[in-house]
Order: sequence, then structure tokens, then C-alpha cells
Amino acid sequence: MEKITRRSFVNKFGLGVGASVVMTTLPSFITETEKVHKPYTGKKLNIALCGLGNYASLLAEGLQVSEYCQLAGIVTGTPSKAETWKKKYNIPEKNIYNYENFDSIAKNKDIDMVYVVTPNSLHKEFTVRAAKAGKHVIVEKPMAITIEDCEEMIKVCNDNNVQLAMGYRLHYEPNHLEIKRLGQEKVMGQVRYIETGLGYSTYDVRDINKPVDLNARKEWRLTKKWAGGGCLINLGIYCIQVSRYVLGEEPIAVTAQFGHVNNKNMFSQVEENITWQMEFPSGAVANCSSSCGFGIDRFYAAADEGFFEMSPAVSYGPFVGKRSDGKPFNFPVINQQQTQMDEICKVILADKKLPNHITGEEGIKDVRIINAIYKAAETGKKVSLK
Repeated sequence: MEKITRRSFVNKFGLGVGASVVMTTLPSFITETEKVHKPYTGKKLNIALCGLGNYASLLAEGLQVSEYCQLAGIVTGTPSKAETWKKKYNIPEKNIYNYENFDSIAKNKDIDMVYVVTPNSLHKEFTVRAAKAGKHVIVEKPMAITIEDCEEMIKVCNDNNVQLAMGYRLHYEPNHLEIKRLGQEKVMGQVRYIETGLGYSTYDVRDINKPVDLNARKEWRLTKKWAGGGCLINLGIYCIQVSRYVLGEEPIAVTAQFGHVNNKNMFSQVEENITWQMEFPSGAVANCSSSCGFGIDRFYAAADEGFFEMSPAVSYGPFVGKRSDGKPFNFPVINQQQTQMDEICKVILADKKLPNHITGEEGIKDVRIINAIYKAAETGKKVSLK
């Protein structure tokens, strides 16, 4: 397997642009399926991206081929980025905002939704401001850093009659829909054990003693006040998600261990490596790992009558799956960002409520588990989630 670095993890996104989402028998994840895809020609939702980091660029690429939404505006604190994006995506000047004048977006009828892609600690602020401006919101994972922030985000969106969606791209990915089906429908019997991990190298070992400026904006993931944590909150959340939706259960207890810190210059505030275990009501156990020091991208589930697995599994793919019974595990490669945004916007355009799996109610569950894992790692004790 190739070495997984942050660059290769991100660059794999480009495969499958414009592909259709696979048909599925799981309506709880896909809200509408059609036997024959008919191109959509109706109104599109106009999205403004708030925060123009690396992931925003991937979202912008997805929006170029989306059917139900389009890139209409940007929000950034960096004037040079505003100018670059304005030219690249032909964004009108009136749809370009900075963090200070953002609230005036309320007067802009050409923006329907704000996708918040800022550092984690700013998710609440811009979700609340967007909701008060009357705009629907998609917020990247993690939803926020604290439970209290998540609750406020949900309340303000409800109070302002706008919908709050989570940026869970894998909820619409066909391989993940399949492992959800295999697990929840007990195709191979009850799943007893899950093993999953996601990590990438954020540094070259030759530079391990090189000083790092944690005040630099580009290093926000290494700063606790901006990120809330390290590899767990930024990458491990995918491992939590896949374990929960394959089992269809919520963990009742967690244990956890911080791993060795190899690069003390980079990881003086947040964890470089962490391993944790989740116990579920059925008796199933998930053993998970996340790292910013080494590459890992896999999922394995052992059930009473066999196993199923993927590697790559929870990154941008392309995913490779396998079943112990030899049955095919071949699904089309899709543009994950495009599909996620289209499925969310399709529901809103139909004036329907978003399904629970993609709302703030889902996001707050992950934050609760993440906080319990950190507590377990810090104390060395099992933490109950009952």
C-alpha cells in the first residue's frame, strides 16, 4: 500500500467527478433514488463557502458539477484569497464577504446557504451568524468542540427556521452504504468486532526537530484553541461514524490511550496518535486508531458468519472492499462532495426536513463521544456514555 500522507489523502478526491450515486436499499441514508437518472433542470441552491482552506477547494470542485446547488459566494479573512477565488469562479463582488461584514449576507437574496469550513472552534460562531441571517447551514465535521456549542447551533437554526446539515460525505458513498446494509441487516449475522483506523503523515521524519510556528494560520490543526484536539477530532471522527452506522447502535462506554509523541515540536498542544475502544449494547466492540504521524486507512468487521472489510476505507478513496463469502464488492467511484451537497440540497429544495443522520442531532452525538474518549485517555479510566 502506498504511504498515506496528507497530500495524497487530499489529492485522491478528484476521481469520479460527475458519477451518479449508486442505487441502494437504504432510504435512511439516501432520501430519494431513481432507477433511471434524469438530469435536474430546476432551481439550484446558491451556496457561499465560509473559510477558504484546502477542503473548501474540494467543495468548490464538487459544486462545479453539482445538479442541485452551485457556488455563488465566499467568506474569507484573507483578501488575496478573495481575489483569487473571484477570478477563478467568476464570483460577483456583492457575494464576497469577510469575517467582519459577514452578517450583511442577510440582505443578499442570491445566497441561500452557507457551508462553514472554518477551523473547528469557529464552527459555532459562523453557524449562528448564518442562521440569524436566514441562511441554511452545512457545517463541516466536527460540529463544534463542546456540547454546549452544538446545542446552541441547533437551537439558533431552529429559532430562525433554517436547516442545519452536517458535512458527512460518507453517508452518501456507495461502499459505505453497503457496509451499513451488511451490518445493520445482519447479512452475515451479528457484527461482534470492528477495527478501523485513519491517519496520515503530517511531517517528514527528517524534519522532526524543525521548529514549528503554532501561531501561523496554516497550523490551526496543531493549536488546541482552534482545533479542539488533534488526530481524534479531525480524523478519528470518521472511525467513530463508521462504527456507529455499521452497527446501528450508540456506544455505551469508551476506553482510550494516547500514543507516543514522535514530533514534540508539532504536537505540543494536541495529540499525534490515539487508540480507543468503544463498547456497544449488543456486546460488539470497536477498536479504533487515528494518527497524524503514520498512514492508516482501513475498516474490518467480524460477524457471526463471516467478515467484510475495506482498505482504503474512510478517506477519499477510491475504496476497495472485500467479503469473506467472495460476493462482489464493486461500486462506482463518486464525487463525494458533490453527492453529499446535492442530496442535502435536494431535500431542502423539496421543502422537506433533512433526515436525522445528516443533521445537528447526529453531529452532537459524535462530539459527545469524542469528549468521552479524550476524558478516558486523560484519566486512564473507562468512561460511561449511558
